[in-house]
Amino acid sequence: MNASTKIALITGGSRGIGLDTAYALADQGVDIALTYRSGHNEAAAAVKELHSRGRRAHALHLDVEKSATFADFTSTLSNALAQGWGREQFDFLVNNAGSVRMGAFTELAEDDFDTMMNLHVKGPFFLIQNLLPLISDGGSIINVSTGLTRFTQPGMSAYATAKGGVETLTRYLAKELGERGIKVNAVAPGATATDFAGGFARSDHAARAIGGMTTLGRVGRPDDIGRVIAALLTTADGWITGQRIEASGGMLL
Repeated sequence: MNASTKIALITGGSRGIGLDTAYALADQGVDIALTYRSGHNEAAAAVKELHSRGRRAHALHLDVEKSATFADFTSTLSNALAQGWGREQFDFLVNNAGSVRMGAFTELAEDDFDTMMNLHVKGPFFLIQNLLPLISDGGSIINVSTGLTRFTQPGMSAYATAKGGVETLTRYLAKELGERGIKVNAVAPGATATDFAGGFARSDHAARAIGGMTTLGRVGRPDDIGRVIAALLTTADGWITGQRIEASGGMLL
């Protein structure tokens, strides 16, 4: 077992952007621990594919909306690191898990607002707090945000507001964790063809409409975002921290 091999933990790593991030990192020689909430079969398939690419991989259950479970999850991850890698720490954390509750500002329910805040702000805040002892000095954290903190789309106010909190948290963590050499950045995808928001960006209509909004003339793909995250964690790692990096194909410039 190579002690110099990097290990990444990716929340929501069994599908969409999280999965393509796992594959992009694996192709850079990084081993993967990924989390899933309900898609056990998807997670198992992802682990199998990562093994086929020559990487060690492990899938762990986690519901990022339930912060009361984070202490137990940290213990579970610690055991997985010890048993799978003979290690006490990992190197990269990608806070990717999430979903969206859509609705006009005047109609959005308080429960939907609370879900967005718990999942996208409170969850990452306290997950990072719990995991800090397991993150190596000199490591990196990527928080996945959204292009919707720069441009607007009706119906997305609660989601975008929560992600604005993620970007503020990113800057504060970069400042407070800098003494340990831990870099913290936010990656903000534009419209990407995943199952997010009911898979809207996958439709032919959306592809045409969104393509007309980007300078590169097409909707984003999950691997577009995965490669950006992987680059920040590997080839570009070292002198970038506290930044919001938008990966949107130049959407609405």
